[in-house]
Amino acid sequence: MFKKILIANRGEIALRIIRTCKEMGIKTVAVYSTADKDSLPVRFADEAVCIGPPSSALSYLSIPNIIAAAEITNADAIHPGYGFLSENEKFSKVCQEHNIKFIGATPEQIAGMGDKASAKATMIKAGVPCIPGSTGLLKDLADAKAVAKKIKYPIILKATAGGGGKGMRVVWKEEDMEAAWDGTRAESAAAFGNNGLYMEKFIEEPRHIEIQIAGDQYGNACHLSERDCSIQRRHQKLVEETPSPFMTDELRERMGNAAIKATKAVNYEGVGTVEFLVDKHRDFYFMEMNTRIQVEHTITEEVINYDLIKEQIKIAFGEKISGENHYPKMHSIQCRINAEDPKNNFRPSPGKIETYHSPGGHGVRIDTHVYAGYVIPPNYDSMISKLIVVAQTRDEAILKMKRALDEYIIEGIKTTIPFHQKLMEDPKFNEGDFTTSFMETFEY
Repeated sequence: MFKKILIANRGEIALRIIRTCKEMGIKTVAVYSTADKDSLPVRFADEAVCIGPPSSALSYLSIPNIIAAAEITNADAIHPGYGFLSENEKFSKVCQEHNIKFIGATPEQIAGMGDKASAKATMIKAGVPCIPGSTGLLKDLADAKAVAKKIKYPIILKATAGGGGKGMRVVWKEEDMEAAWDGTRAESAAAFGNNGLYMEKFIEEPRHIEIQIAGDQYGNACHLSERDCSIQRRHQKLVEETPSPFMTDELRERMGNAAIKATKAVNYEGVGTVEFLVDKHRDFYFMEMNTRIQVEHTITEEVINYDLIKEQIKIAFGEKISGENHYPKMHSIQCRINAEDPKNNFRPSPGKIETYHSPGGHGVRIDTHVYAGYVIPPNYDSMISKLIVVAQTRDEAILKMKRALDEYIIEGIKTTIPFHQKLMEDPKFNEGDFTTSFMETFEY
């Protein structure tokens, strides 16, 4: 097994990885920016190396600085967590060149799945259901109009290099196409340095349901069932749960099989997620494959008693997986607690946490890196905690989440706790009657 793993990340995911490494008897190295010098990952890792100033570009996104930190500490593997460099083809390749194991996908797998247009072509070839749309990138506005006429409005324009909700626009009729085309190309160029667009049929009343998968270096693959991520704002997930209240046994089997086909089509190594849109008729369509651990991996762990970070590390070291699929035995919900003001359009709320009390009790899990006195820097993502509950049924899980949210005290900054409390009281949410557009009408 690896002797020492460097964690190329920060916050709760860095601490999460450190915990599993310690349980496996593996030494850890935390890297940090000057803004994170007082963070818990720095305190609990065996070693810590400062890799730059607060700016992500000069620290957590600096490949030379991270590789240098790995070399001076003799780390034999790097775990990238999620975000930052976790799906960066160049970083995976540089790790290979320096004989440091990248705990994640190979450069080829990241490249193949990172480009949305080529990923879709791969999935079609593998027999995975895909949303009707353009074949590859659109040539120009005339091409976009011709494809839209063929697949029928509404359609959605998407940046081939997109992510995080950027570089996409829904077009309902032909007369709006030109403005949408120009606007999406400009946004994509500014955000990703690539203005290539493709088109898909816009799926109405969709659920966002993803399948957790694992694949090893020997061609074995399995799925670990689904997560429903439909409660989201501006394409950013807020609440996730498993099993999905929309799921049937037959649909789970079909989606699981499709996810395994996707995994095998790219000879995927590691844990990852195949994301689907599911319409109101329970027809599902491939959306993308995330070649990393997900923020919401926690709820899968809770319902099948499985440490996904441990599995990642074992696969990276060359161990085989059993190839057995896993199905939820309980119900788990995760609320993302962000340092944001939900009453003020979810405006970020960095600053000092004056009081901190986390909930506890049976079936309650907190993944966080914050504490009383911790100063949340303005430089990074605003998620500061993940509150996870697990119970026998969905109704019991909702009641447990309500209780846990009531116990969760964070003072000194604004958080999304009040939003989640209101959501848990919502009749539609309680009935499992929601789609990805739920937040457009939810009043908070």
